[in-house]
Amino acid sequence: MGREAWKMIGRTPSYIVAVRPLRKGAITDFEVTQEMIRLLLKRVGVNRFNRPRVAICVPSAITAVEKRAVIEASRKAGAVEAQLIEQPMAAAIGAGLPISEPMANMVVDIGGGTSETALISLGGVVAIEAIRVGSFDIDAAIMTYIRRAYGIAIGEQTAEEIKILVGSAFETPDEMRAEVRGREIMSGLPKNIVLGAPEVREAIADPVNTMVDSVLSCVSKAPPELAQDLIEHGIYLVGGGALLKGLDTRLMQETDVPVRIVRQPLEAVVLGAGRVVESWEDLGDMFMTTGR
Repeated sequence: MGREAWKMIGRTPSYIVAVRPLRKGAITDFEVTQEMIRLLLKRVGVNRFNRPRVAICVPSAITAVEKRAVIEASRKAGAVEAQLIEQPMAAAIGAGLPISEPMANMVVDIGGGTSETALISLGGVVAIEAIRVGSFDIDAAIMTYIRRAYGIAIGEQTAEEIKILVGSAFETPDEMRAEVRGREIMSGLPKNIVLGAPEVREAIADPVNTMVDSVLSCVSKAPPELAQDLIEHGIYLVGGGALLKGLDTRLMQETDVPVRIVRQPLEAVVLGAGRVVESWEDLGDMFMTTGR
């Protein structure tokens, strides 16, 4: 599970299969998801005599059926109670934003399979825009582009490395080039190519444009008073996708609103979930209802 499993992707013999039990924010393999939650609970000392209450962060676009599947998987894995909280809300709590104040707090959470933009005020969501496009789609766009332009196949790990090294959403100073090793489709032999930042930016334009359009759509839904707050307080970026070079600059240019990356973008959602668990009764209003 986790990093150990990630290192095995594309390197396993036929009798070992590396899978993602969650894709696009939804459960794709119920049994593996249940086992993953059981392993996570075991790591923190949970056993059959110690059944905890669990808070799980889920995408805002999750359906009622998907909500029930997540709760059921958690209970079967050993939780006595499972509650769901929207990822943008958890991210805002984890980033330390004053969500209970009568002011605009806009969070853009770009995860692996989903991207969500939420405008939060007085402890509730005023406007939200959620799409099932995320960092994995950027990786897939890089893989597709290299296959189409160069006739070379690369794996998910290589695509992610390219994204981290030279990927960008906006032109940045000191842009780098990356040497990419892959397998030529026609001959089946290993081959090296060199990619520059502008070329990668073109390759990932479609998913990045979709994410930017989603943010613009949410900003346009803000009531006038909260729109004024946005100009002063800005937009906060969280999630792994927030680390894509130039994304903050691109959003700033498109929205005319200040954009900031929070201090711990990768951990913001889970830190927020932790604070909800610590203040279960006080923050209970943040939980989603299964029928919603």
